[in-house]
Amino acid sequence: MLEFALIAVKALLSSVIISGTPSFPYSIAQKPAEIPVKAIYVTAYTAGDSKRFQGLVDMVNATELNAVVIDLKDYTGRVFIETGHPLEKELGSYQARIKDLPGMVSRLKGQGIYAIARIAVFQDPYLAEKRLDLAVKTKSGTVWRDFKGLAWVDASRREVWDYNAAIARAAVEAGFDEVNFDYVRFPSDGRIREMHFAFEDEGKTKNEAMREFFRYLAAQMRYLPARSSVDLFGMTLWRDDGLGIGQRFQDTVGFFDYVYPMVYPSHYPDNFEGFANPADYPYEIVYRSLDKGNKFLSGKMTKMRPWIQDFDLGADYDREKIIAQFKAAYDAGSDGWLMWNASNRYTVEALKVE
Repeated sequence: MLEFALIAVKALLSSVIISGTPSFPYSIAQKPAEIPVKAIYVTAYTAGDSKRFQGLVDMVNATELNAVVIDLKDYTGRVFIETGHPLEKELGSYQARIKDLPGMVSRLKGQGIYAIARIAVFQDPYLAEKRLDLAVKTKSGTVWRDFKGLAWVDASRREVWDYNAAIARAAVEAGFDEVNFDYVRFPSDGRIREMHFAFEDEGKTKNEAMREFFRYLAAQMRYLPARSSVDLFGMTLWRDDGLGIGQRFQDTVGFFDYVYPMVYPSHYPDNFEGFANPADYPYEIVYRSLDKGNKFLSGKMTKMRPWIQDFDLGADYDREKIIAQFKAAYDAGSDGWLMWNASNRYTVEALKVE
C-alpha cells in the first residue's frame, strides 16, 4: 500500500510542479520549523558585497534578529538566481550579483539564521519591455506605463505566473526556508482608467484574478520544503474592496503561511484615524492596523508578521519609534516582524543585544 501511495504522490507532484526547472530530490515535503521571525531586508547588491553583507550578518548574530530577506528578483525585473526556465534564457534576465548563492544560504543556516527569498512579481519592467505581449496594455492596445514610466506585466497571464513560480522553486532548491512574494497586485498609480485586461471582457474582477494567482501559488508551494509569505499594502487591513489593485487581506488567508502587511505609519494619509500626521504615532497606527487583520486569521493556518518602518519619512524614525512598532506588533499578537530600509542601514540601537 505504501508503494502505491508514493506513486500517487509523485504523480500529483508532476501535475503541479512547473516545467523548465531542475528536478528537486524529495517525495513528501518537510516544512521548516516555525519561529517568530525577526528579520531585516537585504538587496541583492548588498548580499553580493561580501564585506557589507558580513556586517549585517554580524548584526543579526549580535542581536535579537534571527532572519534575513534577500532579493532574488527586484523591482527592475532582474533575476539573481538561475532557474532554468525558458523565459529566463529568452530574456537574459539573470544577473549574477550574488556569488555562490547556495553556499551563502548554507552558511546563514549554519549560523541559525532563517533565510527568506523575496520575489517582486508583477512590477517587472524588464519582462514587460522584452515581451510586449505580456505587458499591461491600454484600451487602444499600446503598452501602459505608470507615472514613473515603468511598464508592468499583466497579473492575469499564466506565463507570467509560471516564470515567477520557477524563481520560487529555484530559491527552495538553493536552500531558502521561505519564499516571500511582493508586488502581487495590479498597478496603483498612473492613468489607471486607461488600462485594459482581457479578463474584464469576461466579467471577471481584479480581485478575482488576483485570488486565482494566490490559489496557483499555494498549489506550487504546497509540495516544496519551504514556507510562503505575501506582502500586502497596510490599507488592506482596513478595507476589503481590493483598493482597485486586486489586494484583499482575506483572499490570502489559507493560501500562504504568512501575510506581511506593510503597515508603515508614514504611508497612511494625513488625519487617518484622527492623527494629523500618522507617522508621529507608530504604535497606534501599527497596532490598530494589525488588530483589524486578526479577525481574518482566527482558526486559520495563516499567521501575520508586519513590515516595520526603519526609514525617515513623515517623521524622524529613531530608536523609540521603531521600538514602539515592535511593541505594537507583539500586542496585536503578530508572529514576529520584519524591518524595511531600502538602503539596508538599520537602527541597531533599537534591537535587543544577545
